Amino acid sequence: MPVTRRPHAIRTIGFLIANFPIRIFAFVVVLVSMIVGVATTMLWVGIPLSLIATGVMRGFADLERRSVRTLLGVEVAQPRRKQPHGNGLLAVWQARLVDPVTWRELVFVLVAMPLGIVEFVAGIVSVAVPPFGIFVVPRIGALHAEFTLSMLGPDRTAQLEERTQHLQHSRARGVDAVEAERKRIERDLHDGAQQRLVAVAMSLGRAQLKLDSDDSAAVRELIGAAHADAKLAVSELRDLARGIYPPVLQDRGLDAALSSLTARMPIPVDVEVSVDPRPPAPVETTTYFIVSEVLTNITKHAGADRVSVRVSRDDDTVVVEIMDNGRGGASVRPGGGLAGLADRAATIDGVLTVVSPMGGPTVVRADLPVRW
Repeated sequence: MPVTRRPHAIRTIGFLIANFPIRIFAFVVVLVSMIVGVATTMLWVGIPLSLIATGVMRGFADLERRSVRTLLGVEVAQPRRKQPHGNGLLAVWQARLVDPVTWRELVFVLVAMPLGIVEFVAGIVSVAVPPFGIFVVPRIGALHAEFTLSMLGPDRTAQLEERTQHLQHSRARGVDAVEAERKRIERDLHDGAQQRLVAVAMSLGRAQLKLDSDDSAAVRELIGAAHADAKLAVSELRDLARGIYPPVLQDRGLDAALSSLTARMPIPVDVEVSVDPRPPAPVETTTYFIVSEVLTNITKHAGADRVSVRVSRDDDTVVVEIMDNGRGGASVRPGGGLAGLADRAATIDGVLTVVSPMGGPTVVRADLPVRW
């Protein structure tokens, strides 16, 4: 995955300078132990020496991943390593010998030494010539991060397998979320609008039976009751349709839809929406649904008197953050409302996280990709 942003200049300079002694140490230890290990393999002494070399390589690679993450701001995932078949030094040695990750790490250690000389010089020059450090060194750091990703990160096959598994889980959770939504709509229709319409039919039927009598007051009362039930049924159907996909969301986008939603809340809600250009409809619908459900939960359970909703977008992701000053203690529990929201986010490959210590505040965050 290419690095999409340049790292911070000062951190990059520190990275280029501080890592140079480590690269010298790793280069010398790995090169000497590998040469001696290969030369003495037939005497069995080379096997533990080779294990020492690969152990140093792994340690250096792990340190490099942490340094790139901390100083350059780029996450480098651990690659999948081959596991030894059996116990003992010989089984471990054989597993490492046939593991492609071992050879990629070896190449990285050998290349990192001459590369480190160039980067160390660039770091020293940056200290003496600040414009060089401000404009050039971050690009060097970005190139180094891309090189580290390609050499020390998961290979293409592992990435595709992980992606496939993630999509399978997301699809399964999406199916569950859609089924749960279908049952909710069915329940709301049965318990709400359907009962109202049954009451309308019964009232009109009773009024029809009394038309032949002279009891006009009773007929007027029954028709009035039917009219009231009909208005309630229309209101409930409108609320149900708004919960599925509000017309204002389609016509005017998230800003207007969330403003309309929060205006009906019984507690003050600060709303800030910045999602230009407008995200795809599934992302807008998921965002609206998450905000709506979280605000409903806050109103019912959190005991909060102030809520803030922030929705922003970068090139690839819409970020939704809802924070309240309630009592806290919320968590994503199986079968709970927040778990349902996490499943809803997963339908478009999104991730929902909850931070809610006892006593508050509670922050619900959803990261929703605009491309999947």
